[in-house]
Amino acid sequence: MAARFNLIGLVVADIKTSAAFYRRLGLDVPDGDDHVEVTLPGGLRIALDTVDVIKGFEPGWQPPTGGHRIGLAFECDGPEGVDRTFKELTAAGAAAHKEPWDAFWGQRYAIVLDPDGNHVELFANNPA
Repeated sequence: MAARFNLIGLVVADIKTSAAFYRRLGLDVPDGDDHVEVTLPGGLRIALDTVDVIKGFEPGWQPPTGGHRIGLAFECDGPEGVDRTFKELTAAGAAAHKEPWDAFWGQRYAIVLDPDGNHVELFANNPA
């Protein structure tokens, strides 16, 4: 059997804070203390694991340094959806990384940081 891509795992410092962040983006993240996962349409899963869980099988684990290592992108309902989602997330405490702009590749784009500093990109096709 060939390997199949099935799960994106994020290491989080505080699972409740991270779960709340991703719920604001529309993911149905269940409650949990150390590990939670969500199955997306199409079957791909996203898991949140605490640092303690990761250190349980990799004791020397250290968070990456020197910039972001992963970016998750969420499609919004039109350019105004990018602006609205950006405002909602930053009003709820998410750090703004790059305010909404009209990208040269034809999309409205913005970047916020999740509670662990990962890039979360917001985009929509921009007919303008």
